Amino acid sequence: MRGAAIWLTRWCALERPLRHLPRLGALAVLLALVGALAWSTQAVPQMTTGANQAQVAKAQKNGKKGIGDYELYRRIHKRVDAGEGYYAAAIAEQRANRYPVKPFVTVRLPTLAYLQSLFGLTTLGHILVGMLVVSIGLYLPLTQDRTGLAERVAGAVALLLGGASLFVKQGPLSHESVAGILLTLALLSYRTTNYWPTLILAAMALAVRELALPFVLLWLVLALVARRWREAGWVAGLVGLFALGLWLHSLGVAAAVTEGGLASPGWKALAGPALPLMGMVRMTPLLMLPTWLAAPLAVLPLVGWASLGGKRAGFACLAFVGFFTMMALFARVENYYWILIVLPAYAAGLAFAPRAVADLVAAARGKVASGN
Repeated sequence: MRGAAIWLTRWCALERPLRHLPRLGALAVLLALVGALAWSTQAVPQMTTGANQAQVAKAQKNGKKGIGDYELYRRIHKRVDAGEGYYAAAIAEQRANRYPVKPFVTVRLPTLAYLQSLFGLTTLGHILVGMLVVSIGLYLPLTQDRTGLAERVAGAVALLLGGASLFVKQGPLSHESVAGILLTLALLSYRTTNYWPTLILAAMALAVRELALPFVLLWLVLALVARRWREAGWVAGLVGLFALGLWLHSLGVAAAVTEGGLASPGWKALAGPALPLMGMVRMTPLLMLPTWLAAPLAVLPLVGWASLGGKRAGFACLAFVGFFTMMALFARVENYYWILIVLPAYAAGLAFAPRAVADLVAAARGKVASGN
């Protein structure tokens, strides 16, 4: 593990690390990228046809009344806002509209419902948009030393577009969108000398959606590998606190679920790597483009982040790859919206994709360019 830590530290210390690859390594990565882009043009469209399309349509119009997830959360919000207990309201609405209530994770954590009642949906929506603006403000100075002006502006625009779900009226109802902007702020605010803002933001993301856990666990592992013991201790404490909260949540659900109720079909769908890409296409402005064009554009931010260099970009790449792998293995087709967890941060990488390709080509040709 120590050897891996040394290698990771050296890699993250490189500026534009892709151009430091050996010629054969750069050529292999370049060919893999071309293959992935070509594959995505076929695989992603297939995710929206046939049985997959029927499965998604059924999930979007769930139950006899044909309501969707956002309408379900809106109804729960109205009941909680009227003074009803969260668990009683959530279980009643999910049962009435034929949503599963077993296992307990099929019922969302109550945090967002309480925030909706505290601020109201409209005000909460404005807060989320404000958080997106703050993320852009954090991003611009962070990339100043590693990117040119055009890349920084393009990255800011990509962040803005990646956060498009925060502008729509359903934004305050989406647990994934709220957790996603919190994780984006956590990523952009991290400093090894002052990790408290990141710890607080990560805790908030966990309190909204448990899908934020992989990012916190990755942070814990990297802190341990780097022997930042105090930091690792606080992150471990956060994980323990989350486990306690999740246990209390399970008790709340169990107390409200008496007998009967639908059970979830589970999360071992093995939908494959096309699923997170489909989610990226469907949940961002890429939806306005033809799928054969949108799908490759959904791949490019990853290689863009890989080309940036630095610990933050290295963490982002590992986090994105890990989350995409989790979706590919466990998410059902109708869970494509999970991708909102990595947005808008992931989208910013699209601005660095041209430099990634240029660096790979230069390294493959044995002609490494100098400068940024």
